[in-house]
Amino acid sequence: MFTLKGSLLCVERVFKANLAQERMISFCLMHRNTHRFNTFQTVSKLPQKRLNSITFPLIDMERYLDSNVSKTNFRIFDPRFDDISFAEQFFTPSSNHFIHYYTSAVRMEHAPSVAKPEVCFIGRSNVGKSSLIKALFSLVPGLEVRVSKNPGHTKKINFFKAGKTFTLVDLPGYGYKAPTDFVEMVEDYLKTRHNLKRTFLLLDGSIGIQKADQIAIDMCEEFGIPYVLVVTKIDRPQRGNLLKNILDIQQIIEKQTKGCFPQPFLVSSLNYSGIHLLRCFIAHVTGNLQKNKA
Repeated sequence: MFTLKGSLLCVERVFKANLAQERMISFCLMHRNTHRFNTFQTVSKLPQKRLNSITFPLIDMERYLDSNVSKTNFRIFDPRFDDISFAEQFFTPSSNHFIHYYTSAVRMEHAPSVAKPEVCFIGRSNVGKSSLIKALFSLVPGLEVRVSKNPGHTKKINFFKAGKTFTLVDLPGYGYKAPTDFVEMVEDYLKTRHNLKRTFLLLDGSIGIQKADQIAIDMCEEFGIPYVLVVTKIDRPQRGNLLKNILDIQQIIEKQTKGCFPQPFLVSSLNYSGIHLLRCFIAHVTGNLQKNKA
């Protein structure tokens, strides 16, 4: 039996189904279009403005800042494009460069003894740590870096070997749903890992620095280890909010730290902004970028 109400409900269902389908198609197209930016060879062919925006997102922000804002620390690590292209090989598997998940540990006595340079990633739960590591290694087919929408997914210290060049270590997130033995696990690692070249402390660019992040910064300062701040999810906030968060972070680096690299790194795991520069910096701190000078 025909009813106006029934017809309207039917139309509404069809509309919602079509809208959901359009959103899904739009998301898939966006993901497909951005995923091709995971190689610098593709990015390097973009128009100059777009190339600079993806490669150097922090420098790209300069034009929106007041002239009185100091930009001295925005270009401390300022590699050439050929250095960035050269660094990509360390994140690309080949017949003599095997990149893979190596092992996990819940205690330092279970951690592998690795002589090669090591870098570690640490951050608040749900900061996008696993997504960033997956983006860095996106050129490795089949590499399993588990990404979850639920905070506190990483419960162990996970080791990823990039051939004979370096090891990347994924530490558990702090804050919400952190492992009960987080402090013991992470402090032992940071204090005793003699081949650790740099700690990458991740901050959520969409919400800015939090109290737990400040505690993590204080911990790095107390241990006297070299570290660098990485601002994630820069594709999410409005530009004004992102700029405010970046300037707040820059103030903390300048006034409250001694062991922190003066230049923060901005990244988006979705559109690969800053990913190529971060790969290059990792190659630099592990001593591999110097091979391009030989």
